[in-house]
Amino acid sequence: MVEGIRNYNRGLENGEQDICDLLAETIDRNLPEADAKVWHGHPVWFLDDNPTVGYSKQKRGIRLMFWSGASFDEPQLNVIGGKFKDASIFYCSADEVDVADLERWHGQCRNIAWDYKNIAKRKGVLEKLK
Repeated sequence: MVEGIRNYNRGLENGEQDICDLLAETIDRNLPEADAKVWHGHPVWFLDDNPTVGYSKQKRGIRLMFWSGASFDEPQLNVIGGKFKDASIFYCSADEVDVADLERWHGQCRNIAWDYKNIAKRKGVLEKLK
């Protein structure tokens, strides 16, 4: 786990830290080629300079977000963004995290991706990669 993400997790309450440590460890294991950093205040993993997966503390719990998740066709990722192709799930305890689901979603990150890296250049228009 990169130091910035470790520090982010350490700043959370115990239950939240447990969730985030599990998420970070699983993401690092399943997406070893991803670049990880704290971006806009929360942990994010990038594939080819595109934000792919990240999490943040919110009122409802820890939000795990996949930038291209709305295209994954996964019913558990039921918090769909409005303007972009993101989808999320919230966790309130580490016991709620299904590692098999995470592993499947991480695999989809490689196969289903929208080009967020060039969204400003395209004036807000997203294009599918691959």
